[in-house]
Amino acid sequence: MQRTITIDPPPDLRLLLGHLNGGVGHPTHKTTATQAWRASRTPAGPSTLRMEVDGQRITARAWGPGSEWSLEHLPELLGAADDPDSFPTNHHRLMRELKRRFRGLRIARTERVHEAIVPIILGQVVTTTEAHRAERALTKAYGEPAPGPEPITLQPAPDVLGRLKYEDFHPLGIGRKKALLIIEVSRRASRLEEIATMSSVNADKRLRAVRGIGPWSSALVVSEALGDPDAVPVGDYHLPNTVAWALTGEARASDARMLELLEPYRPHRYRAALMLKLSGIGAPRYGPRTEARSFAHF
Repeated sequence: MQRTITIDPPPDLRLLLGHLNGGVGHPTHKTTATQAWRASRTPAGPSTLRMEVDGQRITARAWGPGSEWSLEHLPELLGAADDPDSFPTNHHRLMRELKRRFRGLRIARTERVHEAIVPIILGQVVTTTEAHRAERALTKAYGEPAPGPEPITLQPAPDVLGRLKYEDFHPLGIGRKKALLIIEVSRRASRLEEIATMSSVNADKRLRAVRGIGPWSSALVVSEALGDPDAVPVGDYHLPNTVAWALTGEARASDARMLELLEPYRPHRYRAALMLKLSGIGAPRYGPRTEARSFAHF
C-alpha cells in the first residue's frame, strides 16, 4: 500500500523522528533527513512504514496488518497539523536563528502511547547512553521482526512485557523500580492508549495517576503521542540550565525560571526548549561529569 501527501514546509525526517524517545539509532526505525523506516504496533496490528521526502512531497509505503491505519495517520506522524511557522521569534535573536536552522523540525503525533512510555521510563534519572542501551537490550530480548523487507524490530508488545517479572529485566540492566513500572503500564496499556484522543490536560491527569509517572515523563509522552508542541518536560536535569544559559547567560536555573523564560513562546514552549537542546548549547558544568554506569556493579 502506498500514499503521497504534501507538507509545506516539508519535515526533516531526522529531526522529526530523532526527537522521539529512542533517537535515530533505535532498532524500531532507520532514519536520514529524507528517508525513514519506522515499525509500530497500530490498533490494527504491526506495520512498517517507509517514508521518503522529495521537496514538499512525502511518499510512504506500508507493510503488515496495520498498513492501512499507518497510511491513514501518516499526516499526523509527519506533523502536518503542526504549525512551526507560527513560532514567535520577536523575543530573542537566537530563537530567530534557530527557527531558520530547524525549519524542518515538526512535532510528530504518533498516537502510540505504550511505544512512547516505555523508552521514557527507561530514561528516568539516567544518562541518555544508559537509557538507549537498556532500550536496545529490551527490544532485542522481547521484540520481534517488523513486517516488510527492512530488517528492523517491533518494540515489545504490551502483553509480552506485562507477563514478565522483575527478574526478567535484571539481566538487561534495568532496575527493579523501572521494571515494575514497565510491567504496570504494559498491563494498563489499553487504558493508557485512550489518551491519544484526549486533550493534553486530561492526558496528563491520566498518566500521572500511575505511580512512577511524574511531570517529566508525562510531558514527554504527551509531546510524542499527542504531538503537543507546548508540553515542557519539567524535572529535566539539564534543560533549565540550557534554557537559562542560552536566553540570559545564567548558568543555573530552576524549573520555575525555565518556565518563566519559555512563557513568551507559548504554545510552542516544548519546541523552543527542543531547538535549544538540538542546537548543542550547554551551560557550563561545574561538577563532575555523570558517567554511564554498568548495572552489573550495582
